[in-house]
Amino acid sequence: MRIIENTPTGRLILTQMLAIGEFERDMILKRTQEGKALAKLNPNFREGRPQKFSKDQLELAMELLKQYTTKEVSKKNGISVATLYQEKANWRRKCFLSTD
Repeated sequence: MRIIENTPTGRLILTQMLAIGEFERDMILKRTQEGKALAKLNPNFREGRPQKFSKDQLELAMELLKQYTTKEVSKKNGISVATLYQEKANWRRKCFLSTD
């Protein structure tokens, strides 16, 4: 790129290329924001990654944890051990907050 940068014509071309790249980036941002705004009009819209397991599946897993170990519940339901620990922590937080 040094050859292009050393001449006035080269700097002009480089500046135009950079300007077009910046313009395209701004257009992508604008289209993304418009798409999100349009999607939010849908009452069923939820931003972010969809949940893999339903509330019923997680509630059943929490009930099973009263009788079985985490690994056993994980094998029976197909829910990972890490997800079970996270959900268990969420349930504890909910119980702790509801008693205050």
